[in-house]
Amino acid sequence: MDAPLNIDELDLADLVAESGEAAWKGGYFAYGTHGADKSTVIYFAVPPGKRLGKHTDTAEETQFILGGSGRILLEAGDEDIRAGGVIVLEEGKVHDLVNTGDEDLRVIGFFAAPQVEQHWTEEVWPGAGSVTKSPNLS
Repeated sequence: MDAPLNIDELDLADLVAESGEAAWKGGYFAYGTHGADKSTVIYFAVPPGKRLGKHTDTAEETQFILGGSGRILLEAGDEDIRAGGVIVLEEGKVHDLVNTGDEDLRVIGFFAAPQVEQHWTEEVWPGAGSVTKSPNLS
């Protein structure tokens, strides 16, 4: 990636789980062979009252909360999150985000690998099933 990208320039996908409880829109800034060699960067937003969905990732993820508020749901306990917060999630750690505010919960996720898969434990996504992944794994 030679020039900086803006969220407004991303090709965003809208995903709503078959249950309707989890929903998010997101797109990739970079991933292996597309603007990055050793990492993956994703933007996603969870609408008010919705969850991201309980899942694990195949790479460590650092989440930066751009805007909104909510809770991160972890096996060790839930924690409030808000704009400016940073969360580090080790590879394979089960997590979920729920938007408790009245605006989108907006997040940039930085993965420590050039490709990544998300394995959803409860949600089923139309067209994706129970696994979503970076475009270089399609």
